[in-house]
Amino acid sequence: MTDEVRQMLENNRRFVENKEYEQFRTSGLPDKKIAVVTCMDTRLVQLLPAALGIRNGDVKMIKNAGGMITDPYDSTVRSLLIAIGELGVEEIMIVGHTQCGVAGLDADELIEALEEKGVSEENIAAAASQGIDLKGWLGGFDHVEDAVCETVDLLRSHPLIPESVEIDGYVIDIVTGELRPVAGDDR
Repeated sequence: MTDEVRQMLENNRRFVENKEYEQFRTSGLPDKKIAVVTCMDTRLVQLLPAALGIRNGDVKMIKNAGGMITDPYDSTVRSLLIAIGELGVEEIMIVGHTQCGVAGLDADELIEALEEKGVSEENIAAAASQGIDLKGWLGGFDHVEDAVCETVDLLRSHPLIPESVEIDGYVIDIVTGELRPVAGDDR
């Protein structure tokens, strides 16, 4: 266990002991009936909620690398379908960001980095033999605006997402927090 994890666990112990959790109590339903799909970038952890004025309990927040959806039946879409069908979500915001590390991500370089960290060539070949296009799956995008628009289009045309669900796309400036629409509702 790293010193960072030890420190986090100690913070958690104090948090619980001091009952600091009480300020975060809410139901599991999103008060604003919105799901936000965004990037896992560490710079967005506090910036995005602050820039949008959202608090604990307001929205369902789904994060992944790049904030993009590349497969209509991946875990992000599954989460959205549950949020719509079971949790009352009526609107989806796709939020990309400037200076995204997935922009220009080279799948070959990522595979090489994984091999350097101990992933065997046999495991990589096994994934490929199961029909997984590793380069397509691990690759990035050229322009964040295009990736956001592609994700919005994929969701708008998804056969399991009701047409009544509004789906829009945005890019947030990673420095200023300014949110710019890139894919408005044109269904």
